[in-house]
Amino acid sequence: MDNPKAITIADVMTKSVISVDASITINEAAKMMEDAKVGAMIVMENNLPIGIVTDRDFAVKVVAHAYQISTPIKQIMSSPLFSVSSSDSIRIASDLMHDRGIRKLPVIDDDNLVGIITSTDIVRLLAVCTEDDMRDMYFHSVAKIFSNYSPYN
Repeated sequence: MDNPKAITIADVMTKSVISVDASITINEAAKMMEDAKVGAMIVMENNLPIGIVTDRDFAVKVVAHAYQISTPIKQIMSSPLFSVSSSDSIRIASDLMHDRGIRKLPVIDDDNLVGIITSTDIVRLLAVCTEDDMRDMYFHSVAKIFSNYSPYN
């Protein structure tokens, strides 16, 4: 990796992403995720992405609220939907994931779902970083943390 700032989300995102209509049931969505062996799907309404459902939503929300499996998936989706553009830098995605406490981000260009990027994708990228890349990312993180405490912001 020559310049980590130049790596875009398009370089590491997964282009194959499952999207479902907001009206399908929790049971249908769970079966689709199991069949596709994925941990998230994007919920669509009128061909626009409106939310995301992850395996964690099934484990926590469905059980905690005792939803019936016939409940529409829209009931357990996470919304508002935070997303990134394929031309954004990896830093933008990692900062958004950190700030919002999320692990999966849909990639949306011009209201079209084009992929998904996960924290695992970013970790894989880090696995091939050079020492200089790691140092640069470290200083970016430190600067971000200390900017919260600056009297000049």
